[in-house]
Amino acid sequence: MDGAEHTIGIVGVGLIGGSIAVALRDRGFEGRLVGVSRAPERLARQANADALNHISGHLSEAVAECSLLIFCTPVDAIIPGVRSIAQQIQPGTLLTDVGSAKAAICNALTSVVPPSAAFVGSHPLAGSEKQGIQHARPDLFHDRCCVITPTSATPTDQHKRLAAFWQSLGAQVVSMTPEDHDVVLAKTSHVPHVAAAALASQLDTAHFPLAATGFRDTTRIAAGDPEIWTAILEQNATATIECLDRYLTCLGEFREAIATEDVSRLKILLEAAKRNRDALD
Repeated sequence: MDGAEHTIGIVGVGLIGGSIAVALRDRGFEGRLVGVSRAPERLARQANADALNHISGHLSEAVAECSLLIFCTPVDAIIPGVRSIAQQIQPGTLLTDVGSAKAAICNALTSVVPPSAAFVGSHPLAGSEKQGIQHARPDLFHDRCCVITPTSATPTDQHKRLAAFWQSLGAQVVSMTPEDHDVVLAKTSHVPHVAAAALASQLDTAHFPLAATGFRDTTRIAAGDPEIWTAILEQNATATIECLDRYLTCLGEFREAIATEDVSRLKILLEAAKRNRDALD
């Protein structure tokens, strides 16, 4: 980790925020780390909290001293959070987030942050259904993709600065527009979560003992925090609905092949799915 950042603020110190903190320390960051939490006393008692130099319950305290401020809160809290400190943002400050939906956030905050500072969206594709800093890992971002979502108003130097930050944590950085990000993530993350949740919801409790590895693997992500996922799906509703419609069409093709005993068509559908899945490994 280079010395470009001297004081970094992490707003919302759960799995992602906590992993940023422990990853920075693991890579030799000697600057100051400030954690912002709604329950600072409880956070201070958690494992890995010692990676932070200071824990505050007040966002205004962090923005006054941080050159980089990372919002790791649920997506519906990011816009209100930045707006609440807009008048206190210091010149040169870089603000970012880790939210799974980007267009609404980036479009709203471009005009909120003063011209002397910058908000640039980012989304590290890392994490799990587990929550809390006690689950933080220094290698969480290693070799994982992190999407940065600059807009036409993003200063080039701030874009490069944010890319360098995520790369210092081991991430592979990709840049795209906020809108493109939301379309892609609807396909790769948001619809899969809805599909897993629907599959988990239809299982009768009497059949739980028969839910073996395949069912558990397929529905693992349905264990994610419902409040967090409600906010994500609300913010990315349009792209998610479009992708859900395509998914339902695909399910309909499987249903039709099974219902009509079209073995050849069913095999073609399964082979196409296997090729795509094998290509991910």
